[in-house]
Amino acid sequence: MNYYLDVLKKYTVFSGRAGRKEYWMFFLFHLIITFVLVLFAEFIKSRTFLPTLYGLAVLLPSLAVFVRRLHDTNHSGWWWFISFIPIVGSIVLLIFLVKDSQPGENQYGPNPKEVKVS
Repeated sequence: MNYYLDVLKKYTVFSGRAGRKEYWMFFLFHLIITFVLVLFAEFIKSRTFLPTLYGLAVLLPSLAVFVRRLHDTNHSGWWWFISFIPIVGSIVLLIFLVKDSQPGENQYGPNPKEVKVS
């Protein structure tokens, strides 16, 4: 849950790097929360209000952690636009997102795995 909250704290931070675990844990919690909200909305017969509101609230943090994850694999955030190419774009982005971090420091900052927290 800390990974999810850490991403929310960096609400609009598009610079720097996000490790693979940070991105995928945020993605997992985002899916779980969305699923629960959709179930709840169906239960109270309000089909779009809660999930849509939640989706709008986490749109910027989701995009920010996505860009930071691309930075971690030494790719520009502009690679997001490749997702508009059907099928191929999604596959390319998925490969970028599951790749391990680039070792050492790159143009976007130090490797999050190697950063010592004191």
